[in-house]
Amino acid sequence: MDLFSVMCVSDQARALRWYTAFFGRPADLVIGEESLWQTGENAWIVVDDRAVRAERVGGAMVTLSVTDLDDFLARFAEHAITHGPVETYSSGVRHIEVLDPDRNSLSLAEVPLSPQGTP
Repeated sequence: MDLFSVMCVSDQARALRWYTAFFGRPADLVIGEESLWQTGENAWIVVDDRAVRAERVGGAMVTLSVTDLDDFLARFAEHAITHGPVETYSSGVRHIEVLDPDRNSLSLAEVPLSPQGTP
């Protein structure tokens, strides 16, 4: 099964600049008017500004599990991408929320490694 999470945006050019900085690379695929970043083996973030999506702009909430939260934080600082505070839960999970220019929410969660080196 594949997952496509659509981030409805109001300005594709602005969103492409922001998502390129967020992910640290340009879109992995462009299909028609949609730009897609692969976030897992079968998982994609889709950026779309078509009028058919206008009512949904800014309404997305996605959480991505990452192994390198500090790398993301450094890239965000380099590109002036603001984010909420880094929270550390009692389980050791580190979490931040980042809002794109249209206020779509992309949360990042870093699960601590086990003694065997796996999340």
